[in-house]
Amino acid sequence: MEQREYKRLGETVIHTVLSNGLNIYVDRKKEYQKSYAFFATRYGGMDMKFQLDGKWQDTPAGVAHFLEHKMFDTEDGNALQALALNGAQPNAFTSNAITGYFFESTEQFEENLKILLSFVSIPWFTQESVDKEQGIIGQEIRMIEDNPEWQVYMQMLSALYAHHPITVPIAGSEESISHITADTLYHCHKAFYQPGNMVLCVAGDVDPVRLAAIAEEILPKEPGDKAPRDYGALEPEGAVKALVKMEMEVAAPLFQIGFKADAPVKEEGALRQQLVCSLACDALAGTSSPLYARMYEEGIINGTFGYDYEEQPGCAFFVFGGESDAYELVYEAVLAEAERIAREGIDDALWGRLKKAAYGQLVRRLNSFESICVQMAQAHFDGYDYLQFPQVFDAIQKSDAEQVITRFITRARAGMAVILPREGADGCI
Repeated sequence: MEQREYKRLGETVIHTVLSNGLNIYVDRKKEYQKSYAFFATRYGGMDMKFQLDGKWQDTPAGVAHFLEHKMFDTEDGNALQALALNGAQPNAFTSNAITGYFFESTEQFEENLKILLSFVSIPWFTQESVDKEQGIIGQEIRMIEDNPEWQVYMQMLSALYAHHPITVPIAGSEESISHITADTLYHCHKAFYQPGNMVLCVAGDVDPVRLAAIAEEILPKEPGDKAPRDYGALEPEGAVKALVKMEMEVAAPLFQIGFKADAPVKEEGALRQQLVCSLACDALAGTSSPLYARMYEEGIINGTFGYDYEEQPGCAFFVFGGESDAYELVYEAVLAEAERIAREGIDDALWGRLKKAAYGQLVRRLNSFESICVQMAQAHFDGYDYLQFPQVFDAIQKSDAEQVITRFITRARAGMAVILPREGADGCI
Protein backbone atom coordinates (compact mmCIF):
# COMPACT_ATOMS: atom_id res chain seq x y z
CA MET A 1 0.00 0.00 0.00
CA GLU A 2 1.14 3.51 -0.82
CA GLN A 3 0.62 6.30 1.71
CA ARG A 4 0.31 9.82 0.30
CA GLU A 5 0.68 12.85 2.55
CA TYR A 6 -0.87 16.17 1.52
CA LYS A 7 0.60 18.49 4.13
CA ARG A 8 -0.98 21.71 2.85
CA LEU A 9 -4.41 20.13 3.16
CA GLY A 10 -3.79 18.01 6.24
CA GLU A 11 -4.95 14.90 4.38
CA THR A 12 -3.50 11.39 4.29
CA VAL A 13 -4.62 8.95 1.59
CA ILE A 14 -3.70 5.28 1.34
CA HIS A 15 -3.83 3.86 -2.18
CA THR A 16 -3.61 0.28 -3.31
CA VAL A 17 -4.38 -1.75 -6.42
CA LEU A 18 -5.71 -5.27 -5.94
CA SER A 19 -4.66 -8.18 -8.12
CA ASN A 20 -8.03 -7.95 -9.89
CA GLY A 21 -7.28 -4.36 -10.97
CA LEU A 22 -9.52 -2.54 -8.47
CA ASN A 23 -8.06 0.73 -7.19
CA ILE A 24 -8.84 1.58 -3.57
CA TYR A 25 -8.33 5.01 -2.03
CA VAL A 26 -8.79 5.58 1.70
CA ASP A 27 -8.74 9.10 3.12
CA ARG A 28 -7.90 8.55 6.78
CA LYS A 29 -10.13 10.65 9.04
CA LYS A 30 -8.97 9.62 12.48
CA GLU A 31 -11.30 9.96 15.44
CA TYR A 32 -14.35 10.53 13.23
CA GLN A 33 -17.37 8.37 13.98
CA LYS A 34 -18.81 8.71 10.48
CA SER A 35 -17.43 6.79 7.50
CA TYR A 36 -18.37 7.03 3.84
CA ALA A 37 -17.83 4.54 1.00
CA PHE A 38 -18.21 5.22 -2.72
CA PHE A 39 -18.01 2.35 -5.22
CA ALA A 40 -18.08 3.58 -8.81
CA THR A 41 -17.81 2.27 -12.33
CA ARG A 42 -16.65 4.23 -15.34
CA TYR A 43 -19.98 3.69 -17.08
CA GLY A 44 -22.69 6.27 -17.60
CA GLY A 45 -25.49 7.46 -19.79
CA MET A 46 -23.20 8.24 -22.74
CA ASP A 47 -21.85 4.69 -22.98
CA MET A 48 -24.41 3.27 -25.35
CA LYS A 49 -22.07 1.90 -28.02
CA PHE A 50 -19.20 -0.32 -26.92
CA GLN A 51 -17.38 -3.57 -27.56
CA LEU A 52 -18.14 -6.73 -25.62
CA ASP A 53 -16.31 -9.97 -26.37
CA GLY A 54 -14.93 -8.38 -29.53
CA LYS A 55 -18.32 -7.36 -30.94
CA TRP A 56 -19.82 -3.87 -31.07
CA GLN A 57 -23.00 -3.41 -29.05
CA ASP A 58 -25.62 -0.69 -29.61
CA THR A 59 -27.71 -0.44 -26.47
CA PRO A 60 -30.82 1.68 -25.89
CA ALA A 61 -30.54 5.08 -24.23
CA GLY A 62 -31.01 4.85 -20.48
CA VAL A 63 -29.45 1.45 -19.76
CA ALA A 64 -26.83 2.73 -17.30
CA HIS A 65 -29.50 4.51 -15.24
CA PHE A 66 -31.86 1.53 -15.50
CA LEU A 67 -29.09 -0.79 -14.36
CA GLU A 68 -28.38 1.43 -11.36
CA HIS A 69 -32.01 1.06 -10.28
CA LYS A 70 -31.99 -2.72 -10.68
CA MET A 71 -28.63 -3.38 -9.00
CA PHE A 72 -30.21 -3.02 -5.55
CA ASP A 73 -32.34 -6.11 -6.25
CA THR A 74 -30.82 -9.28 -4.85
CA GLU A 75 -31.98 -12.87 -4.85
CA ASP A 76 -32.63 -12.54 -1.12
CA GLY A 77 -34.40 -9.17 -1.18
CA ASN A 78 -33.27 -5.57 -1.52
CA ALA A 79 -29.83 -4.22 -0.66
CA LEU A 80 -31.19 -0.77 0.21
CA GLN A 81 -33.27 -2.29 2.97
CA ALA A 82 -30.37 -4.41 4.21
CA LEU A 83 -28.10 -1.36 4.47
CA ALA A 84 -30.78 0.72 6.16
CA LEU A 85 -31.35 -2.01 8.75
CA ASN A 86 -27.63 -1.81 9.50
CA GLY A 87 -27.89 1.91 10.24
CA ALA A 88 -26.43 3.03 6.90
CA GLN A 89 -27.74 5.76 4.62
CA PRO A 90 -27.32 4.34 1.09
CA ASN A 91 -28.01 5.75 -2.34
CA ALA A 92 -26.70 5.81 -5.90
CA PHE A 93 -26.53 8.03 -8.97
CA THR A 94 -25.85 7.81 -12.68
CA SER A 95 -24.16 10.64 -14.57
CA ASN A 96 -23.12 10.85 -18.20
CA ALA A 97 -19.84 9.06 -17.52
CA ILE A 98 -20.00 7.21 -14.19
CA THR A 99 -22.38 5.27 -11.96
CA GLY A 100 -21.74 5.38 -8.23
CA TYR A 101 -23.14 3.48 -5.24
CA PHE A 102 -22.51 4.77 -1.75
CA PHE A 103 -23.43 4.74 1.89
CA GLU A 104 -22.65 6.66 5.05
CA SER A 105 -22.66 5.04 8.47
CA THR A 106 -21.43 5.50 12.04
CA GLU A 107 -21.43 1.79 12.91
CA GLN A 108 -21.07 -1.62 11.28
CA PHE A 109 -19.03 -0.08 8.48
CA GLU A 110 -17.33 -3.31 7.41
CA GLU A 111 -20.61 -5.21 7.31
CA ASN A 112 -22.18 -2.46 5.23
CA LEU A 113 -19.18 -2.45 2.89
CA LYS A 114 -19.63 -6.19 2.34
CA ILE A 115 -23.24 -5.60 1.37
CA LEU A 116 -22.28 -2.78 -1.00
CA LEU A 117 -19.56 -4.74 -2.77
CA SER A 118 -21.74 -7.84 -3.01
CA PHE A 119 -24.86 -6.37 -4.59
CA VAL A 120 -22.91 -4.19 -7.03
CA SER A 121 -20.74 -7.08 -8.23
CA ILE A 122 -23.38 -9.85 -8.28
CA PRO A 123 -26.26 -8.95 -10.63
CA TRP A 124 -29.67 -10.53 -10.27
CA PHE A 125 -32.39 -9.64 -12.76
CA THR A 126 -35.59 -11.25 -13.95
CA GLN A 127 -37.60 -10.19 -16.97
CA GLU A 128 -40.61 -9.71 -14.71
CA SER A 129 -38.73 -7.23 -12.50
CA VAL A 130 -37.35 -5.44 -15.57
CA ASP A 131 -40.85 -5.05 -17.01
CA LYS A 132 -42.07 -3.60 -13.70
CA GLU A 133 -39.14 -1.18 -13.53
CA GLN A 134 -39.91 0.11 -17.02
CA GLY A 135 -43.18 1.50 -15.70
CA ILE A 136 -41.50 3.09 -12.67
CA ILE A 137 -38.71 4.71 -14.67
CA GLY A 138 -41.20 5.72 -17.37
CA GLN A 139 -43.01 7.85 -14.77
CA GLU A 140 -39.69 9.36 -13.71
CA ILE A 141 -38.88 10.21 -17.33
CA ARG A 142 -42.24 11.93 -17.83
CA MET A 143 -41.64 14.07 -14.76
CA ILE A 144 -38.16 15.03 -15.98
CA GLU A 145 -39.42 15.89 -19.45
CA ASP A 146 -41.99 18.23 -17.92
CA ASN A 147 -39.27 20.14 -16.10
CA PRO A 148 -38.41 23.40 -17.95
CA GLU A 149 -34.95 23.69 -16.34
CA TRP A 150 -34.05 20.23 -17.62
CA GLN A 151 -35.48 20.94 -21.06
CA VAL A 152 -33.58 24.18 -21.54
CA TYR A 153 -30.34 22.43 -20.58
CA MET A 154 -30.89 19.55 -23.00
CA GLN A 155 -31.91 21.93 -25.78
CA MET A 156 -28.72 23.93 -25.18
CA LEU A 157 -26.67 20.75 -25.59
CA SER A 158 -28.50 19.95 -28.83
CA ALA A 159 -27.51 23.38 -30.10
CA LEU A 160 -23.84 22.72 -29.35
CA TYR A 161 -23.37 19.11 -30.44
CA ALA A 162 -24.17 17.21 -33.61
CA HIS A 163 -23.05 13.68 -32.73
CA HIS A 164 -21.88 13.40 -29.14
CA PRO A 165 -24.18 11.28 -26.91
CA ILE A 166 -24.20 13.95 -24.21
CA THR A 167 -27.30 15.21 -26.05
CA VAL A 168 -29.12 11.97 -25.10
CA PRO A 169 -30.93 12.03 -21.73
CA ILE A 170 -29.23 9.87 -19.09
CA ALA A 171 -32.53 8.19 -18.23
CA GLY A 172 -33.39 7.66 -21.89
CA SER A 173 -36.95 7.94 -23.16
CA GLU A 174 -40.03 5.84 -22.56
CA GLU A 175 -39.53 4.37 -26.02
CA SER A 176 -35.83 3.57 -25.55
CA ILE A 177 -36.21 1.85 -22.17
CA SER A 178 -39.01 -0.32 -23.59
CA HIS A 179 -36.25 -2.20 -25.46
CA ILE A 180 -34.26 -3.00 -22.31
CA THR A 181 -34.33 -6.67 -21.29
CA ALA A 182 -32.73 -8.66 -18.51
CA ASP A 183 -30.11 -9.81 -21.05
CA THR A 184 -29.33 -6.18 -21.91
CA LEU A 185 -28.58 -5.48 -18.24
CA TYR A 186 -26.46 -8.62 -17.83
CA HIS A 187 -24.40 -7.72 -20.92
CA CYS A 188 -23.77 -4.16 -19.74
CA HIS A 189 -22.90 -5.35 -16.25
CA LYS A 190 -20.38 -7.78 -17.73
CA ALA A 191 -18.83 -5.04 -19.86
CA PHE A 192 -18.47 -2.34 -17.22
CA TYR A 193 -18.96 -3.68 -13.68
CA GLN A 194 -15.52 -5.25 -13.65
CA PRO A 195 -12.89 -4.45 -10.99
CA GLY A 196 -10.47 -3.04 -13.56
CA ASN A 197 -13.13 -0.51 -14.62
CA MET A 198 -14.11 0.44 -11.07
CA VAL A 199 -12.79 2.31 -8.04
CA LEU A 200 -13.55 2.20 -4.32
CA CYS A 201 -13.07 5.42 -2.36
CA VAL A 202 -13.53 5.58 1.41
CA ALA A 203 -13.29 8.42 3.92
CA GLY A 204 -13.27 7.76 7.65
CA ASP A 205 -11.41 6.21 10.55
CA VAL A 206 -11.11 2.81 8.90
CA ASP A 207 -8.43 0.18 8.38
CA PRO A 208 -7.23 0.16 4.73
CA VAL A 209 -5.80 -3.36 5.10
CA ARG A 210 -9.16 -4.73 6.25
CA LEU A 211 -10.97 -2.94 3.41
CA ALA A 212 -8.63 -4.44 0.84
CA ALA A 213 -9.09 -7.91 2.34
CA ILE A 214 -12.89 -7.57 2.21
CA ALA A 215 -12.77 -6.43 -1.42
CA GLU A 216 -10.48 -9.29 -2.40
CA GLU A 217 -12.79 -11.77 -0.70
CA ILE A 218 -16.03 -10.56 -2.32
CA LEU A 219 -15.14 -9.20 -5.76
CA PRO A 220 -14.21 -11.16 -8.91
CA LYS A 221 -10.64 -12.39 -9.01
CA GLU A 222 -9.94 -11.09 -12.52
CA PRO A 223 -10.04 -7.47 -13.74
CA GLY A 224 -12.24 -8.21 -16.74
CA ASP A 225 -11.71 -7.14 -20.34
CA LYS A 226 -11.71 -3.49 -21.32
CA ALA A 227 -14.78 -2.32 -23.22
CA PRO A 228 -13.85 0.22 -25.95
CA ARG A 229 -16.51 2.92 -26.41
CA ASP A 230 -17.70 4.98 -29.37
CA TYR A 231 -18.96 8.53 -28.81
CA GLY A 232 -19.85 9.25 -32.40
CA ALA A 233 -18.29 11.13 -35.28
CA LEU A 234 -15.81 13.95 -34.80
CA GLU A 235 -17.58 17.12 -33.72
CA PRO A 236 -17.25 20.41 -35.62
CA GLU A 237 -15.39 23.10 -33.70
CA GLY A 238 -18.36 25.45 -33.54
CA ALA A 239 -21.93 25.07 -32.35
CA VAL A 240 -24.29 23.31 -34.74
CA LYS A 241 -27.25 25.64 -34.06
CA ALA A 242 -27.24 29.26 -32.98
CA LEU A 243 -30.68 29.19 -31.35
CA VAL A 244 -33.25 26.60 -30.26
CA LYS A 245 -36.67 27.62 -28.93
CA MET A 246 -39.60 25.75 -27.47
CA GLU A 247 -42.71 26.61 -25.45
CA MET A 248 -43.66 25.28 -22.03
CA GLU A 249 -45.74 26.27 -19.03
CA VAL A 250 -43.34 28.88 -17.63
CA ALA A 251 -44.04 32.34 -16.24
CA ALA A 252 -41.04 33.98 -17.93
CA PRO A 253 -38.50 32.89 -20.55
CA LEU A 254 -35.73 30.53 -19.41
CA PHE A 255 -32.47 30.59 -21.34
CA GLN A 256 -29.09 28.90 -21.43
CA ILE A 257 -26.18 30.03 -23.56
CA GLY A 258 -23.60 27.34 -24.21
CA PHE A 259 -20.08 27.81 -25.57
CA LYS A 260 -18.36 24.78 -27.02
CA ALA A 261 -14.85 24.19 -25.68
CA ASP A 262 -12.20 21.66 -26.63
CA ALA A 263 -12.59 18.11 -25.36
CA PRO A 264 -10.96 17.67 -21.94
CA VAL A 265 -7.36 16.53 -21.72
CA LYS A 266 -6.34 13.52 -19.67
CA GLU A 267 -4.04 12.85 -16.76
CA GLU A 268 -2.08 15.72 -15.20
CA GLY A 269 -3.49 18.39 -17.48
CA ALA A 270 -7.12 17.51 -16.71
CA LEU A 271 -7.21 19.12 -13.27
CA ARG A 272 -5.51 22.25 -14.56
CA GLN A 273 -8.01 22.58 -17.40
CA GLN A 274 -10.93 22.32 -14.96
CA LEU A 275 -9.49 24.93 -12.60
CA VAL A 276 -8.54 27.39 -15.35
CA CYS A 277 -11.93 27.17 -17.04
CA SER A 278 -13.82 27.54 -13.76
CA LEU A 279 -11.80 30.66 -12.92
CA ALA A 280 -12.51 32.00 -16.41
CA CYS A 281 -16.24 31.63 -15.71
CA ASP A 282 -15.87 33.53 -12.44
CA ALA A 283 -13.93 36.33 -14.11
CA LEU A 284 -16.36 36.67 -16.99
CA ALA A 285 -19.74 36.45 -15.28
CA GLY A 286 -19.34 35.71 -11.57
CA THR A 287 -21.20 37.75 -8.97
CA SER A 288 -18.07 39.86 -8.42
CA SER A 289 -17.53 40.55 -12.11
CA PRO A 290 -18.24 43.87 -13.86
CA LEU A 291 -20.52 42.06 -16.32
CA TYR A 292 -22.74 40.61 -13.60
CA ALA A 293 -23.04 43.97 -11.83
CA ARG A 294 -23.91 45.74 -15.07
CA MET A 295 -26.51 43.21 -16.21
CA TYR A 296 -28.12 43.09 -12.77
CA GLU A 297 -28.29 46.89 -12.56
CA GLU A 298 -29.85 47.06 -16.01
CA GLY A 299 -32.45 44.49 -14.95
CA ILE A 300 -31.71 41.99 -17.71
CA ILE A 301 -30.78 39.27 -15.19
CA ASN A 302 -32.02 38.43 -11.70
CA GLY A 303 -31.05 36.08 -8.89
CA THR A 304 -31.65 33.03 -11.09
CA PHE A 305 -28.63 33.82 -13.27
CA GLY A 306 -25.86 31.24 -13.01
CA TYR A 307 -22.94 29.79 -14.90
CA ASP A 308 -20.70 26.73 -15.00
CA TYR A 309 -17.97 24.91 -16.86
CA GLU A 310 -18.74 21.25 -17.53
CA GLU A 311 -16.82 18.46 -19.15
CA GLN A 312 -17.40 14.82 -20.00
CA PRO A 313 -15.30 12.37 -22.01
CA GLY A 314 -15.05 13.83 -25.49
CA CYS A 315 -16.76 17.17 -24.79
CA ALA A 316 -16.56 20.33 -22.68
CA PHE A 317 -18.58 23.53 -22.59
CA PHE A 318 -19.39 26.72 -20.72
CA VAL A 319 -22.98 27.56 -19.87
CA PHE A 320 -24.63 30.80 -18.68
CA GLY A 321 -28.34 31.07 -18.03
CA GLY A 322 -31.34 31.95 -15.95
CA GLU A 323 -34.72 33.60 -16.30
CA SER A 324 -35.05 36.78 -18.36
CA ASP A 325 -37.30 38.51 -20.88
CA ALA A 326 -34.13 40.11 -22.26
CA TYR A 327 -32.19 36.91 -23.00
CA GLU A 328 -30.95 38.30 -26.31
CA LEU A 329 -29.40 41.27 -24.49
CA VAL A 330 -27.71 38.88 -22.04
CA TYR A 331 -26.31 36.90 -24.96
CA GLU A 332 -24.83 40.02 -26.56
CA ALA A 333 -23.54 41.30 -23.22
CA VAL A 334 -21.63 38.09 -22.53
CA LEU A 335 -20.02 38.18 -25.98
CA ALA A 336 -19.16 41.86 -25.62
CA GLU A 337 -17.52 41.29 -22.24
CA ALA A 338 -15.47 38.39 -23.65
CA GLU A 339 -14.26 40.69 -26.43
CA ARG A 340 -13.37 43.39 -23.90
CA ILE A 341 -11.36 40.92 -21.83
CA ALA A 342 -9.58 39.80 -24.99
CA ARG A 343 -8.53 43.42 -25.58
CA GLU A 344 -7.96 44.70 -22.04
CA GLY A 345 -7.51 41.62 -19.88
CA ILE A 346 -8.97 40.79 -16.45
CA ASP A 347 -8.54 43.40 -13.73
CA ASP A 348 -5.62 42.42 -11.48
CA ALA A 349 -7.44 43.12 -8.22
CA LEU A 350 -10.51 41.16 -9.37
CA TRP A 351 -8.32 38.24 -10.38
CA GLY A 352 -6.68 38.15 -6.97
CA ARG A 353 -10.03 38.11 -5.17
CA LEU A 354 -11.48 35.45 -7.46
CA LYS A 355 -8.50 33.17 -7.14
CA LYS A 356 -8.46 33.45 -3.35
CA ALA A 357 -12.20 32.74 -3.13
CA ALA A 358 -12.01 29.77 -5.52
CA TYR A 359 -9.17 28.19 -3.58
CA GLY A 360 -11.07 28.60 -0.33
CA GLN A 361 -14.08 26.88 -1.85
CA LEU A 362 -11.96 23.92 -2.94
CA VAL A 363 -10.53 23.55 0.55
CA ARG A 364 -13.98 23.75 2.17
CA ARG A 365 -15.18 20.87 0.00
CA LEU A 366 -12.78 18.64 1.91
CA ASN A 367 -15.11 18.93 4.89
CA SER A 368 -17.56 16.72 3.00
CA PHE A 369 -16.70 13.02 2.97
CA GLU A 370 -18.99 12.61 -0.03
CA SER A 371 -17.22 15.35 -1.98
CA ILE A 372 -13.79 13.89 -1.22
CA CYS A 373 -14.75 10.39 -2.36
CA VAL A 374 -16.59 11.44 -5.50
CA GLN A 375 -13.77 13.79 -6.54
CA MET A 376 -11.13 11.11 -5.93
CA ALA A 377 -13.12 8.64 -8.02
CA GLN A 378 -13.62 11.08 -10.88
CA ALA A 379 -9.94 12.03 -10.77
CA HIS A 380 -8.93 8.37 -10.85
CA PHE A 381 -10.99 7.77 -13.99
CA ASP A 382 -9.45 10.86 -15.60
CA GLY A 383 -5.92 9.90 -14.60
CA TYR A 384 -4.88 12.54 -12.06
CA ASP A 385 -4.57 13.09 -8.32
CA TYR A 386 -7.32 15.42 -7.14
CA LEU A 387 -5.61 16.37 -3.88
CA GLN A 388 -2.73 17.89 -5.85
CA PHE A 389 -4.98 20.87 -6.60
CA PRO A 390 -3.04 23.36 -4.37
CA GLN A 391 0.12 23.03 -6.46
CA VAL A 392 -1.81 23.15 -9.72
CA PHE A 393 -3.81 26.15 -8.53
CA ASP A 394 -0.67 28.07 -7.54
CA ALA A 395 0.67 27.85 -11.10
CA ILE A 396 -2.44 29.24 -12.81
CA GLN A 397 -1.95 32.75 -14.17
CA LYS A 398 -4.43 35.45 -15.13
CA SER A 399 -3.33 35.06 -18.74
CA ASP A 400 -4.49 31.44 -18.70
CA ALA A 401 -8.08 32.47 -17.97
CA GLU A 402 -7.88 35.32 -20.49
CA GLN A 403 -6.80 32.91 -23.21
CA VAL A 404 -9.68 30.55 -22.41
CA ILE A 405 -12.23 33.37 -22.64
CA THR A 406 -10.73 34.70 -25.86
CA ARG A 407 -10.68 31.32 -27.52
CA PHE A 408 -14.00 29.80 -26.48
CA ILE A 409 -16.47 32.58 -25.65
CA THR A 410 -17.18 33.48 -29.25
CA ARG A 411 -20.26 33.73 -31.44
CA ALA A 412 -19.15 30.79 -33.60
CA ARG A 413 -18.99 28.50 -30.58
CA ALA A 414 -22.26 29.70 -29.05
CA GLY A 415 -25.60 27.93 -29.02
CA MET A 416 -28.57 29.30 -27.07
CA ALA A 417 -31.72 27.53 -25.93
CA VAL A 418 -34.84 29.40 -24.81
CA ILE A 419 -38.01 28.11 -23.18
CA LEU A 420 -40.81 30.60 -23.87
CA PRO A 421 -44.18 30.83 -22.07
CA ARG A 422 -46.71 28.78 -23.97
CA GLU A 423 -48.95 30.96 -26.15
CA GLY A 424 -52.32 31.46 -24.54
CA ALA A 425 -51.13 30.30 -21.10
CA ASP A 426 -52.08 32.32 -18.05
CA GLY A 427 -48.47 32.74 -16.94
CA CYS A 428 -48.69 30.23 -14.11
CA ILE A 429 -46.33 27.27 -13.89
